[in-house]
Amino acid sequence: MARILQKSVFILAVLLPLISAFGRFKHGRPKHGMLGAPPIKEKYNLPPNMWFEQKLDHFNDADLRTWNQRFFINSTFYTPGGPVFLMIGGEGEANPVWMVDGAWVEYAKEMNAFLIMLEHRFYGKSHPTEDMSVDNLQYLSSEQALADLAHFRTVIGQQMKLDKNKWISFGGSYPGSLSAWFRLKYPHLVVGAIATSAPVQAQLDFPEYLTVVRDSLATSRVGSKCNDAIQKATNDIDILMMHMTGWQTLTKIFNLCSPLNGSSINDVANFYETIAGNFMEIVQYNKDNKGFEGGSNNVTIDTLCDIMANESLGTELSRYAAVSALLSDGECVDASYEKMIADMRETSWDSEAGVGGRQWTYQTCTEFGFYQTTDTDQQPFGQHFPLSFSIQMCEDIYGKQFNKTTNQAGVNFTNTNYGGREIAAYNIVFPNGSIDPWHALGITKSTDMYSAIFINGTAHCANMYPPSPDDPPQLTQARTQIKDTIQKWLSQ
Repeated sequence: MARILQKSVFILAVLLPLISAFGRFKHGRPKHGMLGAPPIKEKYNLPPNMWFEQKLDHFNDADLRTWNQRFFINSTFYTPGGPVFLMIGGEGEANPVWMVDGAWVEYAKEMNAFLIMLEHRFYGKSHPTEDMSVDNLQYLSSEQALADLAHFRTVIGQQMKLDKNKWISFGGSYPGSLSAWFRLKYPHLVVGAIATSAPVQAQLDFPEYLTVVRDSLATSRVGSKCNDAIQKATNDIDILMMHMTGWQTLTKIFNLCSPLNGSSINDVANFYETIAGNFMEIVQYNKDNKGFEGGSNNVTIDTLCDIMANESLGTELSRYAAVSALLSDGECVDASYEKMIADMRETSWDSEAGVGGRQWTYQTCTEFGFYQTTDTDQQPFGQHFPLSFSIQMCEDIYGKQFNKTTNQAGVNFTNTNYGGREIAAYNIVFPNGSIDPWHALGITKSTDMYSAIFINGTAHCANMYPPSPDDPPQLTQARTQIKDTIQKWLSQ
């Protein structure tokens, strides 16, 4: 065990300068939200916060309560009569860096567009209620968010004399789905929609996520050795999990903040999911030209797989622990289920949960599912965080009424409401990356109604980030195809 710890410390010392500021990864969502932001540059002059009075409940005319929703504008490139580009906020704080950088800004420069970004209700600084109690979270839904967009677009369009202009919506990840659904539900308000990395198919059990992770890891320069080493490390963990001495060993090897309780099925599941999440997060954002809270994007699939395949670094288990040490930034790893549930039960906007974890988990428990489970043996991470684990989380955080039956009913309604992969709307572009696990719930084939762009070798929302000299040609081509499609919509 001492050798394992020594190897972990060595790897951490060598690779720590490369680390991005990754947060806790849960339900496919890092701490900041699923869409990152372009790296912050000193030359940026970011726009100020602006506020829009919004209804709390768009579907109850008797409820007159209102709240202030945050938005940003950039009219630098606009000329009268030009289009309006509307960026949709999602399950994290809206970052004003997007107002001055990103592919859509390059499109705006060419097309003289007016840029607007609207923050999603219950995220960032857009607080519709005094706290995030379960009673208040009933006003958090994709339907309410779409109604926010519709009301905002209508009123702001009139106030800023942009109501006769052609509007196009943009979004990535969950906001990518919102962008497509906005075009579906309010086609008179936007002439087209860019829906990047959009998981439009709600699905309770999502084991396909890990099979894409497996396939993506196999594209590393060490090939199948990466998955083979993860599988061997997982097998070793399974053996250690059989006795108390093994729990103590795992606590030390992975530098856990509190002792691992191998007799608790939820603690065990949370531990396995936490250490697997290191690979899930890096795969999801592999080589994306983005910045997480000021970090870089130098930790890639190759970085992790080089560690897993390097026999000189010790056993497969020691290498697995070294990956965890690398991505924990030298801090202890919090894998306690009880601690995680306690944090997620916090209802204050100032709590750790207020960053977005409580809100997004609520949406998965009521609308989407999206649970990345081990309910398939076609992946190397074991069988220890099945669907039942995620359902238990819903019940423990929000109450017994948030169970499998109600969760599945919410998923069914979402697909009935929006159409899932059978969405029936024109003038939408669905870009997806082959490395990104979320493409398994997205649209990757074009029809007569909409276009799909499947970008080989790219990850989550890659086409949204600023162009880079390191971009593969297929990514550059995808951005050009999106631009050409927008110009076509504007010419109609």
